[in-house]
Amino acid sequence: MRTRFIYLALCFCFVSCQNTKEEQPAVFLTVLGIAQDAGYPQMACTKSCCSDLWESGIKGAKVSCLGLVDKTSESSFIIDATPDLPYQMEALASTCPSCGDLPDGVLLTHAHMGHYTGLMYLGRESVGAQQIPVYMMPRMRTYLETNGPWSQLFTLQNIQAVDLVAEEISNLSQELSVVPFLVPHRDEFSETVGYKIYGPNKKALFIPDIDKWERWDKSLEAEIAQVDYAFLDATFYQNGEIPGRDMSEIPHPFVEETIDLLSELADAEKQKVFFIHLNHTNPLLRKGAALDSLNDLGFQLAEEGMIFGL
Repeated sequence: MRTRFIYLALCFCFVSCQNTKEEQPAVFLTVLGIAQDAGYPQMACTKSCCSDLWESGIKGAKVSCLGLVDKTSESSFIIDATPDLPYQMEALASTCPSCGDLPDGVLLTHAHMGHYTGLMYLGRESVGAQQIPVYMMPRMRTYLETNGPWSQLFTLQNIQAVDLVAEEISNLSQELSVVPFLVPHRDEFSETVGYKIYGPNKKALFIPDIDKWERWDKSLEAEIAQVDYAFLDATFYQNGEIPGRDMSEIPHPFVEETIDLLSELADAEKQKVFFIHLNHTNPLLRKGAALDSLNDLGFQLAEEGMIFGL
């Protein structure tokens, strides 16, 4: 029997405990990764942020990813197919053994390496999946269908496309549904979406990648008010985090900017916010002043293994 240490998030707070299947909610969201596309530690990084982990073999963080589970219909889903997909699918399956070893669907956000390249593990060189539903937007579908090796996944029927439409609901199971919405980002190969996730009792917002908040045609504060949990892009903590590089070329909202934007929210609203998708340079990945300050201000860092009832 597998044992997992997970975090329960109830009433916008969480406690660390060893959980049993009976204690888990019937419908829930689980955090399967929190790092930016290249993971943590990052390849060839010899700076102090990564060198200690490489030298010691200490676990870092898997690439940003969420799992969705509906035990009432014994179904599970994963949002984004990351380079860590084999480990994340195993972690997802452990939360619901009756759901099966493979999820009932994969939902994609966009065509940057940390968000879709894990699809390769569904192919003939790996598990050889049979018609796994992959939910995708129109440009994302065109990109995958017209470029190898991804096109082979369709040819061999490892995956089947499920078309998404921005701002339209897609039902995943009896108790789970999602609404994709467009966000501004570097859309070289596909559009980029975030998701609103609906369970029978609670809702979540997932935006792992976005350019500056002011480039979005929606109010972040208003969107947070409509949900119970908000998982937000925290790629970089502050400007200048990557010395010698023009960070305007990678215009994610700095965590400091997001904190400032949301500074007037009530405490209960701030407690909904969980930062995710952290670059290896982000100090929030390491215990210290930055993480202490984040928590003192009422915000939280997403952690692998957290479970949130929906």
